[in-house]
Amino acid sequence: MTDTTAKPEAPSYRYLVLGLLFIAYTFNFIDRQIMGILNVPIQTELGATDGQMGLLGGLSFAMLYCGLGIPIAYLADRWDRSWIMTVALALWSGFTALCGVAQNYTQLFLARMGVGVGEAGGVAPAYSLISDYFPPKERARALAVYSFGIPIGSAAGIAFGGVIAATFDWRIAFIVVGLGGLLYAPLFRLFMREPPRGRYDSKAIASDADKPKGGALSQFFAALGYIGKKPSFWLMSTGAAFSSMMGYGSFYWIPTFLQRSYNFDVQTAGFYYGAILLVGGVIGVWLGGFLGDKLGAGKRAMFVLVPAGAWLLAMPCYAIGLLSPSPAVAFFLFLVPTALGLVWLGPVIAAVQHLAPVAMRTMASACFLLINNLIGIGVGTWALGQLSEALSERYGEESLRYSILAGTGFYVVAALLYLIAARVLKRDWVD
Repeated sequence: MTDTTAKPEAPSYRYLVLGLLFIAYTFNFIDRQIMGILNVPIQTELGATDGQMGLLGGLSFAMLYCGLGIPIAYLADRWDRSWIMTVALALWSGFTALCGVAQNYTQLFLARMGVGVGEAGGVAPAYSLISDYFPPKERARALAVYSFGIPIGSAAGIAFGGVIAATFDWRIAFIVVGLGGLLYAPLFRLFMREPPRGRYDSKAIASDADKPKGGALSQFFAALGYIGKKPSFWLMSTGAAFSSMMGYGSFYWIPTFLQRSYNFDVQTAGFYYGAILLVGGVIGVWLGGFLGDKLGAGKRAMFVLVPAGAWLLAMPCYAIGLLSPSPAVAFFLFLVPTALGLVWLGPVIAAVQHLAPVAMRTMASACFLLINNLIGIGVGTWALGQLSEALSERYGEESLRYSILAGTGFYVVAALLYLIAARVLKRDWVD
């Protein structure tokens, strides 16, 4: 029996849970984004092209990360989510450390696939846990705090990765950050408790008999069949995917752009872009969560209108920054679109939680993440790398500048899809 009337924990424990999940997500993005700052030394040693490095940063990770998200979400809708996340954290951290002992491109590609295997269990269960620890009126902000792991983890991975690579080499950088996650995994499990499911939701499923039946694949199709009838799901998922093509692509390639176009060394590029991600990213994620809860309470459409407006503003800021000949000017110009590019996280993730009933919530999140990440991670970094390679004959070392500039067009597509989603979101909402 699912207890939807259990007394909520003290606020202090809810915030401890949020902190534990945030730290796990920070490790998630440290291990995911450290590749960006290590591109140049890896290319120098392994002789890989921009196209190959794009595959290494995107498709190698995304293939199993996206595919395994479905069976893991099935388990998370039924089993202890804290154990699932603990095992996932240990797996992705261990494979990150293994990246440091890879002797060639193929071995590194396989190790990055292993990182994707672990990280497949690190996000959708966390969304579900937060939804069971925080009521709807606080959910977008709670998810935004959790999502601080994206800019903070990305900043830490790029900054510390640059320092370690400059002091030792790129292999030690992978080993150090991987071992850090392995040490955190038992602490995470020690303090994380499984909450009652759906206690804050008026349409929570009341008993195990009410849960959808079948295995992981049938559950995936059941959830997809439910939310797939809602136009807002497809518009939000596809729009987020287009934004992520630019988001993940820029996170991955801008450190290399800085080293090529501004002649930064690996450590300077790490501190420079790490600071942009930390300041701009935290502001953007929090702003999105705040606006989602504040404006979305009165008008559901604001959960998608806020991200649409942010993406439209981000595009020209990125363009001006990329074309700036001065790294000092570019620093401040990059801060703004970095913040705006992450505004969507809190409101959109919160909205996705309300497209399905409680028993389908984790699987619905997995469906959303499958579309977003398969296109955003799998295609984004590869597409910008391939375009850079194609432009290299004309622009030489400046090819990445124009490749990333072209990528800003993905924000326009994302914004248009979200403007359409604003017309149907209220109708598709489940309270």
